[in-house]
Amino acid sequence: MSNSIPQATSYQEDSFLICGLGSLGQHCVLSLKKFGVKIVAIELIKPKIWEIPHIEDFIDELIFADCRHIKILQQANIKNCRAALIVTTSEQVNIETALAIRKLNPKTRLVVRSAQDNLNILLEEQLGNFIAYEPTQLPTKAFALAALGSNIKGFFSLDSKPLQIIQRPLTTNDPWCYTRYLYELNTRTRLVLSYHHQHPNFSCSFYQWNPETRLQPGDLITYIEVKDLLTSNFSKSMMSSSSRVKSQPIFSQLKQILYQWKKKEGKYLRGAALMCGAIVLTLLFLGTIVIHGYYPESTFFSAFSATVILLLGGYSDLFGEFEQMEKIPHWLQLFSLALTLSGTAFVGVLYALLTELLLSAKFQFVKRRPPIPEQNHIIIIGLGRVGREVARLLHEFKQALLGISFKVDAASEMMLNIPFMSGHLQNILPQANLETAKSIVVVTDDEILNLEVALTAKKLNPDCHLVIRTAGHQLGQHLLQILPHAQIVGTYEVAAEVFAGAAFGENIITLFRLNNQTILVTEYCIESEDTLNGLLLADIAYGYGVVPILYQKPPQSSIFMPHEELRLSVGDHLVVLATINGLKSIEKGQLALDKKIWKIQIQNAATSEAIFEGANVLSRISGCSLSVARNVMKRLPTIFPVPLYHHQGLRLVRELRKLRVNSYLTSLERNNG
Repeated sequence: MSNSIPQATSYQEDSFLICGLGSLGQHCVLSLKKFGVKIVAIELIKPKIWEIPHIEDFIDELIFADCRHIKILQQANIKNCRAALIVTTSEQVNIETALAIRKLNPKTRLVVRSAQDNLNILLEEQLGNFIAYEPTQLPTKAFALAALGSNIKGFFSLDSKPLQIIQRPLTTNDPWCYTRYLYELNTRTRLVLSYHHQHPNFSCSFYQWNPETRLQPGDLITYIEVKDLLTSNFSKSMMSSSSRVKSQPIFSQLKQILYQWKKKEGKYLRGAALMCGAIVLTLLFLGTIVIHGYYPESTFFSAFSATVILLLGGYSDLFGEFEQMEKIPHWLQLFSLALTLSGTAFVGVLYALLTELLLSAKFQFVKRRPPIPEQNHIIIIGLGRVGREVARLLHEFKQALLGISFKVDAASEMMLNIPFMSGHLQNILPQANLETAKSIVVVTDDEILNLEVALTAKKLNPDCHLVIRTAGHQLGQHLLQILPHAQIVGTYEVAAEVFAGAAFGENIITLFRLNNQTILVTEYCIESEDTLNGLLLADIAYGYGVVPILYQKPPQSSIFMPHEELRLSVGDHLVVLATINGLKSIEKGQLALDKKIWKIQIQNAATSEAIFEGANVLSRISGCSLSVARNVMKRLPTIFPVPLYHHQGLRLVRELRKLRVNSYLTSLERNNG
């Protein structure tokens, strides 16, 4: 998992190879170029028109050839490539290229486009330093969350605990209004990510607010929180099924009783079938012995056949003539009649049970899907791999769904038990209750079809949450102009950021969309030469613009929302929320020192104990040595000489205030001015 190169010279010497310059490959070029690295690209045939204009200007060396050939890889100087992003549209080509690269360079990081999960695991074991992604699967959670239209903007699990990203608009009666400051919202299970005051002008970075702001109605708070259940904060509409059970317990009890009765009934029917079968076999054996005993010249098979005929209601077939009956003893006639009557009863029961079994199996096989929802439902248009995964996620959230496919697909037909429609666009949409739908998710593979469906849906229901999948770079930008309130998710644009982050060796756990940009949940394992090694979490958070959410020093247990004064060392694990710019800053070791411009003016301390404890707090939060902190506290009033970030400085002032040490924050720029 790893990490950054400490020296700028070695960083510049590393090159990154991209094999395949389709839509994903071109977006990978843009994402990697943000890191300022040298890019070598291989494409089979030069296209007449590039999807991203002037993409060639971002590539240092462009080769048109087959990337699987050893000579071509040598021409691309694969021995000096830090990582290879193999993203052609052919999985066979991708795997062959990965094997060829590993043969030439055992250290190159391999980031491969592949959907073969089992094969990817085997290749990772054999090749090492290998990771594979399926780009169309990466943004599925973003589609599902956008369709919910709820306050939950992301969800994932770390260390077997679920986490949510929640966006909470504050109303007048919200308990946080007027009584809480922003910094008070941060706890061991919750951390504020962004704050917006009464306007939707979203910032592009973390920590762009004053933590000592008092909350007011109209504010919009986004925070991450460790939850016990992912659905605990869902709206009433999302939990309508469970709330209905609570409000009508009698129906829940009746349902349980019927289920238990049906379960017991099944046991009784099986018992009855076994009993009838045993009786029929007993009668068959007894009848064969009796008939063969009375007619010793007959064979056992003929006696067996006669008994079977009697059990199947064939009494008249054997005793049809009156003259013949006078020759047969009365007891044998009565015995045969008893066999016929018994057989009619018990064999009839077996017939009935078998018929019921066959009919129930048939009805289960042709089980009708639920009816089309009438209102407040989510319509998923396009049930390919992306659509099915989005449907599965939304189905887990207990949402009313309707799946629509314009192609007859067996995989779509056999998917989750949700209402399903297929056929032509003009015939299906009028029947889908678009006017009353809550959200419409358009995720077909045809971008023009997605555009047509999106415009039709917006015309029929202007208030719905519209989520559109795009692959092209320009189309997404144009759609934002004509559909400004729609959620436009560029599949390859989002996936490229994951591929780029993985190329530097980082473990990208998952991603989500927040404030119209991609947030990567990234794990670091600290090594001796990392740019993170030896830093306080405060420096990492404010200097690199990322949010630490989990810290672990093996073999100790994980700490969620860790304190800023923790210092990283070799072997530590750290999980952060970061944009692609945050990953770039960490990779290049570019701390935002221009923001570390705040100092503490310490006035006085109430007691000698306050002086002693104040020095401890200064050392712990700022990271300076304890001797420096004690010397400062001996010369009050004075200015603490260690520069701090704004949030870090305000926290230090609050902690000193608790110890009855008077201080305030001052800016270096203000002092210089």
